[in-house]
Amino acid sequence: MFKGLRVLAAAATLLMSVGAAHADTKIQGAGATFPAPLYAKWVETYNKAHPDVQVDYQAIGSGGGIKGITDRTVQFAGSDAPMNADQEKNAPGKILHIPTVAGPAVIIYNLSAVKGLKLNNDVVAGIFLGEITKWNDAKIKALNADATLPDQDILVAHRSDGSGTTYIFTDYLAKISDAWKTTTSVKWPVGVGGKGNDGVAAAVANAEGSIGYVEYAYAQKKSLQCATQINKAGKAVAPSIDNINAATETIKDFPANMKVSITNADGDNAYPICGYTYILVYQDMSYLGDKAKAQAVVDFINWSVHDGQDMAKSLGYAKLAPEIQKKVEEELKTITFSGEALLK
Repeated sequence: MFKGLRVLAAAATLLMSVGAAHADTKIQGAGATFPAPLYAKWVETYNKAHPDVQVDYQAIGSGGGIKGITDRTVQFAGSDAPMNADQEKNAPGKILHIPTVAGPAVIIYNLSAVKGLKLNNDVVAGIFLGEITKWNDAKIKALNADATLPDQDILVAHRSDGSGTTYIFTDYLAKISDAWKTTTSVKWPVGVGGKGNDGVAAAVANAEGSIGYVEYAYAQKKSLQCATQINKAGKAVAPSIDNINAATETIKDFPANMKVSITNADGDNAYPICGYTYILVYQDMSYLGDKAKAQAVVDFINWSVHDGQDMAKSLGYAKLAPEIQKKVEEELKTITFSGEALLK
């Protein structure tokens, strides 16, 4: 199911650039590792179908993507964390948030003798606050009566870089615990940091008794166990496409800025730790001084939110609903070069 993941290299230097070596137009993107498995497939497929264009995408984290688009060192960026007011103010032009897919952040753990671990809001918040420190803590035992939980320290792994996956996870934590604040950069009270989703997945894979959070595809890549979450409705739910869709369906309409949160959503089947990921792009692309390059950026994004959606499910992502696709298309039609709309 996840065979496309073989294109992933180390997250810090992940480079996805498959296409014609002598393409007429080259466009550069960078940012979130959360959607990187899917974006890699999109880049590979698009470049093969459009030999006159070469799209590159470096998975360096959402924080790096926001910096890249702000500094205009890339033509588009990936971010799971919407830009905040200060970040938008510091950008030299209006930046659009284009949702591409939704996906889950999952709690991964390494306990060889424990299968099907269940966690609820209170336990997750307590572990990552450093308040629950042993695997046989009474609160964990109450949720896993049939499991033999070891008298072992819990080793917490988290992201060390500016991270959209962290944004989704801490957005969830902020809704279920007053002790947490939503941010892309967190001063973790406990644990060790790993760079990128790959870094956290590797940290958990290499240490018995560890726990961390990653985008689902990275858990699959490392064959790591994922905890079942008790959601807002009190139901035990797995990170499936249906359960992600149940969360996305709680948003009946996107606001004008396209920024939404779907963590800790209502509904019996809603998976509580998931979110949309975005492509960031300037509304006025005249600054590029190259209309062909600007057109290539818009065409690639438009292809991604239409034709590219059929690749989402096989990699563990939920595609955009038809009504959201339509709204995204209308947003893309506002992108201009020298006053002329690039998508007709």
